Amino acid sequence: MSEIHVDDPEGQKILDMGSNLKILGREEINDLEAILAVSNTDINATIHHVESHYDTIFTWDYEKGARPKLNRLYEKAKTSMWNGETDLPWDTVVDQEEQVVSNAMNSGGLNGGLDLTGTPFAKWSDKEWIQFGVESQNWTLSQFMHGEQGALICTARIVENVPWIDAKYYAATQVMDEARHVEVFSKYLDTKLSGHYPINAHLRTLLDDIISDNRWDMTYLGMQIMVEGLALAAFGFIHMLTTEPLLKQLLRYVMSDEARHVAFGVLSLQDYYQELSQAELRERQEFAFEAAVRMRDRFLQQEIFDRMGVPVKDAVELVLQAPDRSAFQAMLFSKIVPNCKKLGLLDAGDGWLRTKFTELGCIGFEHMADTGEEYEMFALAEGDARSA
Repeated sequence: MSEIHVDDPEGQKILDMGSNLKILGREEINDLEAILAVSNTDINATIHHVESHYDTIFTWDYEKGARPKLNRLYEKAKTSMWNGETDLPWDTVVDQEEQVVSNAMNSGGLNGGLDLTGTPFAKWSDKEWIQFGVESQNWTLSQFMHGEQGALICTARIVENVPWIDAKYYAATQVMDEARHVEVFSKYLDTKLSGHYPINAHLRTLLDDIISDNRWDMTYLGMQIMVEGLALAAFGFIHMLTTEPLLKQLLRYVMSDEARHVAFGVLSLQDYYQELSQAELRERQEFAFEAAVRMRDRFLQQEIFDRMGVPVKDAVELVLQAPDRSAFQAMLFSKIVPNCKKLGLLDAGDGWLRTKFTELGCIGFEHMADTGEEYEMFALAEGDARSA
């Protein structure tokens, strides 16, 4: 790790950049009141505008394969397309309440094994807990759907402003992938579940930040590494937990695409980040940290408690005490941490991002495989649509 000296202008700039207050808008990472104060004020709106200004880049160098790993990813993508309408068994009957009970049996019961004495939940019967499970599933799939639309928009931008033809080719395939993901999550919510939720405010803030930044590599970092990396881990967790066969197969298909998407980010940024200055890398470290915290904060699910008429702060404080909560939150970063390490962000400069990921409790994942090489293990085999 290199040392930062305060008499060095670049070092001083770095030291001035990185307080939690500047990055997150709060001094303490776990300030619950500040986290819950972030909320949507236009939940009934159907259109959301984000102002951005960025360059559209043409390249007249059409030499295909100049970046062999990206070319292999592109060839893989062309043979891995699936059809959300015909490759999934939409005739599957889904009893949402039954699935809530079944899934709960795999995760500590309907109330998660918590001591509810003296809490707003003390008087809840199985009926309320089942309704909470239903709302939780509606909320979770809704946020996945919104995130996939963010990925759709970001990847369309990457086609426009990445300077390499191999990257433009691959990004174009991802645009189709993301459209398919939005389609299947929306259809599952509309035809198998019982309601949508608006986009979570923390997720929307992060997507707005990614989209409003005009640097092409920040779009990659925010979407391909951070958002898609967390989604890949979350999809894997739910795929393992759920007993509902249609959702299990849907997630298996989406995971096969998402692994390629994260690999695309790793392979595109790895060499580029070796050319950046210490100050430029610090900006990327801070952006990665901010994205990680905002994605962690979104999983507090405060919108559900509000809809069910439970005091939100009391409910969230109880959720945070759940025995498996810290392990779940850390698991969400199981793809992000090794990929940031692969990009050189973890230990760049004074190792600032390593320190921050340690504070978040997820640094232990640094030795796991990075997605730049492991995407093949997620690939769909022949007949996966029926056997996932």
